[in-house]
Amino acid sequence: MPMKDLPAELRPREKLLERGAGALSDIELLALLLRTGLKGQGVFELAAHVLREFKGFDGLLRAEAADLQRIKGLGPAKRAEIAAVVEMARRALAQPLRDAPVFDAPQKVKDYVGLQLGSRTQEVFAVLFLDGQHRLLEFELLFHGTLTQTSVYPREIVRRALAHNAGAVILAHNHPSGVAEPSRADEYLTQTVKSALQLVDVRVLDHLVVGQGSVLSFAERGLL
Repeated sequence: MPMKDLPAELRPREKLLERGAGALSDIELLALLLRTGLKGQGVFELAAHVLREFKGFDGLLRAEAADLQRIKGLGPAKRAEIAAVVEMARRALAQPLRDAPVFDAPQKVKDYVGLQLGSRTQEVFAVLFLDGQHRLLEFELLFHGTLTQTSVYPREIVRRALAHNAGAVILAHNHPSGVAEPSRADEYLTQTVKSALQLVDVRVLDHLVVGQGSVLSFAERGLL
């Protein structure tokens, strides 16, 4: 049934305003954002299809623009709105890291990095640059690779750390295979970058490896 034909108390917008967002199902929340469906496919059916394709909101929030394009019914306007919601989520997760030391919210660091890197189909390497009080200055994707590996240049990380006047960094990369376990190469790279940054008095606080739905911390594993 089209949304406009529903009784007022069952329409997502009215339901949200009356009872709060928590009263809506996942399908209703997404349908409210999408607003319209396709010919022969109502907005609720489209919302259900999108959530199935991305395995819920977690996958949808990690999706890239190219991933959204494969869904019939998600035209430029709908893709732009979803991308805007994703960016708002990323900024919301980043805000506490800018306002207080990252050690005050270690899970938020994992959530933020997971949202940034979790859906990528190629390996990428990123750095969170922190100030002297370990608050987030900037998140940068520095190196892009293939499905299984990327080339990382410590000299470039040092250069960017100096440009940001960073006092510390957190390294991060993804494993498109979905397995977050660090490799020997990951461990060697971490020590190489750590040694390079020590020369300019910048600490490596952690190295996060992002897999499918999980983020592994070198610091928690005692690997730093």
